[in-house]
Parts: sequence; structure tokens; C-alpha cells
Amino acid sequence: MPDGKKFRNNLIYTSLISEDEKTFVQWYYNDTEYHYGKNEVVDPDKMDEKWRREVKFLTLMSEHYPNYVPEILEIDEANRKIYLAIDGRDFWDRAGTLTENYDSIVPDWREQMLDIMNAHKQLNWYKMSLHPSSYFVVDGKLKSINYFFTHEASEETIIIDDVMSHISVMRRELLLPYKEKMNIDYSKPTPLRDFQRLAFESFRSNYPDDFIEECLRAL
Repeated sequence: MPDGKKFRNNLIYTSLISEDEKTFVQWYYNDTEYHYGKNEVVDPDKMDEKWRREVKFLTLMSEHYPNYVPEILEIDEANRKIYLAIDGRDFWDRAGTLTENYDSIVPDWREQMLDIMNAHKQLNWYKMSLHPSSYFVVDGKLKSINYFFTHEASEETIIIDDVMSHISVMRRELLLPYKEKMNIDYSKPTPLRDFQRLAFESFRSNYPDDFIEECLRAL
């Protein structure tokens, strides 16, 4: 299956998109050119752990809630690539990275995102990525991806310092006031629910405040 060209939309893996923008590839490979020399994940064990989470949780979503994720066309274990059926670039890119454009792309995007979040809750998962680039739009429906930053409730806690490579430098700065307000120590075990609240607070830069409040109430 052809890979297509590089498409810059992720901090961790290398993104590829076909010329017709009908196939998206998550390639769990550390590509210095793709990341402009600012690679976050240089430890192969960490990259493998992220790959395993993506495969596990995306596959489970496709089994339990197939309408909420893109169709999985192929999982290439040998090369650590996941091929997904899409219909154009991700939600963030299609909106021109502007919050005020969301409604014109998917009029009921709020309800759809909350429905997907509820599916995660029903499965007892904590998915930390709420970024609009973690969704594609197919036939007017949001399709969720980027499950490498997902944890099962049974894992109970997380040491944030151990997953700092999941978080961009810019977002780390956005987290600081909420970290202090919630009295969270990155070096100590933090309950997953608390970390999800912290992560969602940082997305106020990507969504209207009232939507983030809805998300926090839904946790």
C-alpha cells in the first residue's frame, strides 16, 4: 500500500498522507527531517510503547465504537505503520487552525467530541489528547485517532515526567498555571483522572472556554 507524502501534524510519529488525501499513515518512526531536528522521542523503547498503545486502543475502538474512528485499512507491524481511511486533512488543518472555523467544518463538532469522550469513559480509558489534529472528518463525522496517549483506569496513576515527550514545549507552558493550581508534582504518581483534567485545561488555547468546561464536567 503506498505511503504518500509527509504531512506535519504530530509531535511523536511521522505522518504520511496519500496524494488523493484518502489514506493517512501513522508511521511510528523517528524522522529528524520531519520533526525539523526537534525530535521528542529518541528512545526506541518509548517509541515502541507508544506504538503498542496506538495499536491496542485504536483496534479496540474499531471493535466497540467503529463509527468513532477511521476505518483501519492495514496495520503493518514490521514497519510500525497504521493505514487509515480518511477524506481530506485533519479537522485542525481543515479549519485553518482557527477555532472560529470549526462550526463551518462540522456544525455539531461539540456534540460529536463529547460522544467520543463518553465512549472512552464507557471503556474505562483516559485519553489525554484532545487536540483538534487528533480528529479527521469523514462524511461529516469526526473520527478520533492518536491513542498513544491513552491509559486504562486499571493503571491508576501516572508519573508525568515519564510522559513529557508526549507534550509539546508550548503546551508544557500552558500547563504550568493549572499544575500549580492543582498542586501536581510531575515527579510523583498522579491519579489518571487528575492528569486528564490537567491536560484538558491546556486545550483552552484550541477550543472555546465553555466547551472545555463541558469536557471537564463530562469526566
